[in-house]
Amino acid sequence: MESVHLERVQVSCVATLTALAVAAALYWLAPVMVPFVLASFIAIVLWPLVDLVSARLRLPTPLAMAVVAVVAVAVVGLLGGLVSRSIIELGQDAGAYRARLTELQTRALELFGRSGLGIDALLPSSATVAGWISSVTNALGGLLSQSVLVLIFALFLLGGRSRTAPATGVWRDIESSVQGYVAAKLFTSALTGVLVGTALWLLGIDLAFLFGLFAFLLNFIPNVGSLVATLLPLPIILVSPDVTGVTAVLALAIPGAVQFGVGNVLEPRLMGSSLDLHPAVILMALIFWGMLWGFVGMLLATPLTAVLKIVLERNELTAPVAELLAGRFRGRAVS
Repeated sequence: MESVHLERVQVSCVATLTALAVAAALYWLAPVMVPFVLASFIAIVLWPLVDLVSARLRLPTPLAMAVVAVVAVAVVGLLGGLVSRSIIELGQDAGAYRARLTELQTRALELFGRSGLGIDALLPSSATVAGWISSVTNALGGLLSQSVLVLIFALFLLGGRSRTAPATGVWRDIESSVQGYVAAKLFTSALTGVLVGTALWLLGIDLAFLFGLFAFLLNFIPNVGSLVATLLPLPIILVSPDVTGVTAVLALAIPGAVQFGVGNVLEPRLMGSSLDLHPAVILMALIFWGMLWGFVGMLLATPLTAVLKIVLERNELTAPVAELLAGRFRGRAVS
C-alpha cells in the first residue's frame, strides 16, 4: 500500500513540475506559438469548408483549398481596408474631438473649482485620450500584420492536411469539439458584431464599424469580453460633439442588450454543453491563458482548455483531472 501511495505522490510531483515547465515554455515561445496555435484552430475550422467547396463545386481538394484561401485573403483585406478607413476618419475628426474634450474639461474644472475639490487629476485627460487613440491604432496595425502571418500558417496546415490520413482517436475528438465550438461562436459573434455595429451606426456614433468588429472579437472571450465590448465606445461617445444624452444612453444600452440576449439566450441553445467545462474552470482558464499569451490567449482560452480536457480523458492517471475540469468530483457534479 505504501509503495502505491509513494508512486502516486511521485507521479503527482512529476506532473506538477512538467506542467510548470510547459507553462514557462509557452510563455517564452509566445511569439512563435501564438500564430501557430491560432492558425491551427483556423485550419481546423476551414477543413469542413474546403470539403464543402470540393463536394459542391466538384473541384479537386487543392483547387478547393485555393478557392477558400482566396476568399479568406479577400475577407482579411476587406476588413483591413475598413479598419484603415475608420482610423483615417478618426484622425480627420481629431480637431472636433479636441474641442469637445476641452469643453468637457472646462466644465469639470468649474464644477470641481466651486466644490473645492482637487482638479489635478483632470488635467491629463486630453493626453490620456490621445494615448488611448494611439494605442488602439498600434494594436489594430499589429493585429492586421499578425493576421497575415496566421493566415499563411493556416494555409500551410491546410496543405499538409490534404496529404495525411483522416483524423482518428484523440485528434478526431479534438476536431469535432473545436469545430462545433468555433462554428457556433463564429455565428453568435458575427451576429453580435453586425447588430452592435448597425445600432451604433444608426445612432450616429463615430467608428461604428470598428466597434462592431471589436464586439465580434471580444465575444470570443467569455463573460469579460461582452462587458468590455459594451463599454468600449464610451470614450468616443463622451468626446463626440453631436451626441446627446439620450443617444449616449442608447449607445450603451442597445449593445448591452444585444450582448445579453446573444450570450445568455441564443448561445447556450446553439452550444449546449458541448465543451463540458465548468464555468469556474473557464474563468480560471481565461486568466491563465491571458497571463501567458495576452489578448490572443484570452480568445483561445476556452477551446485550448477543451483540448486539454480531451487529452487528459484518454489517460487513466489524468482522467480525474479531466473530470474536475468538467465540474465533477468523485462522480458528483459541482454546481
